[in-house]
Amino acid sequence: MATKRRPLRPTPSSTNMNFRPGGADVNRNESKGTRPTAPPSSVREILVMMIMYACKKTIFFDTNLKVALYLGSLFLVSLIGDFIPYPKTYFARSDNLFNVYFVKVGWGWTLLMTVPFLAMTSYTLCCGDIKKVLQHHMPRIVIATFFWYFWTKMFNVIETSYGRCTVKGFGTKSTCLKAGYLWNGFDISGHAFILIHSSLVLIEEARPIVKWECIKDYLRNEMHDRSVAEHSSTNPLRNLSEEQITNLKFLYGRLTPVIRTLFIGMAMLQLLWDIMLVGTMLYYHHMIEKVVSGIIAILTWYFTYRFWYRTSLLPDPAGSGAFFYQRENRETFIYTRRPTMTTAAPSTSVGCRCNVPGGSSGLAAPPTFMGMPLYTNPSSQASTSNRGLEMDS
Repeated sequence: MATKRRPLRPTPSSTNMNFRPGGADVNRNESKGTRPTAPPSSVREILVMMIMYACKKTIFFDTNLKVALYLGSLFLVSLIGDFIPYPKTYFARSDNLFNVYFVKVGWGWTLLMTVPFLAMTSYTLCCGDIKKVLQHHMPRIVIATFFWYFWTKMFNVIETSYGRCTVKGFGTKSTCLKAGYLWNGFDISGHAFILIHSSLVLIEEARPIVKWECIKDYLRNEMHDRSVAEHSSTNPLRNLSEEQITNLKFLYGRLTPVIRTLFIGMAMLQLLWDIMLVGTMLYYHHMIEKVVSGIIAILTWYFTYRFWYRTSLLPDPAGSGAFFYQRENRETFIYTRRPTMTTAAPSTSVGCRCNVPGGSSGLAAPPTFMGMPLYTNPSSQASTSNRGLEMDS
């Protein structure tokens, strides 16, 4: 004989409710601890996230491995080409479209994408403080431009000073070329330097986009915590003032679509530089000229982004600001650094590097989907970890 089923959801009068009652009768203290959920994503936003995910996978390929591939291919591919000429293609022509309109003005294209991206991301992360942007972030582009100008001019000086004309009687490069002869000198590849230098700068300056979407969740949770006077939150925004929160919310909402567009352009440009570098390996300069050029470009990148910007000297690395939202980005923030963006003591909201694995909170990295965390509340992560430990035991 069938018995009467027990209802799946108990009535409001039941004392074993598994959810918090809502409505106008709930006072302020009872609502404390609940968090607002994110609004549903539209089809357009999902498509944009898919494109962003693909671009991140392209531009954030393991940098150390990419540097090794640069040096190895410059040596091996160029060495083979010195003895066995490669079949001629469109890229072998010096007047090809990509060489004339992109490579020859490569640093200009790099600045065109990088400068507005750097300005918008750093302005947002500094909560609208333009002085900090100019002091802590813009100098990176000035330094990169200085090294580009210095080394390209130095390459020209070396070729001019340590070369000779194919015909005797012409002691300078300019007179030799005007006479219609060739000048034989140690021509360090300026194209290889520009392409590698530009690619590495694009990769480093694009790092603020990592975890960028999490800022929206942090903003929503922090505004809720402040509305219910919650003071035990581990939100990275908890030390920001009300004015900074307001500026961050406005700038993030207004600039994020443009920042995403610029990042997609940076990823496509970085891919183009890698393709054109392959063409340079195959058809231009001798092996030693390209290897020396690549070594100089890589040492310049390492000195600035991996050594200088991680010390207590200005400028700060890309992604730092009035708060610290990239806790899991250990590759960029791996060394201890005195916080220069704020006078407060180092904490999880300060843009300083710490040697704590997995971030300053001491928690393991949360599970992600397409680069986005499945949850942003550290307490949820801790409770999930504790449940997993209990099940294992």
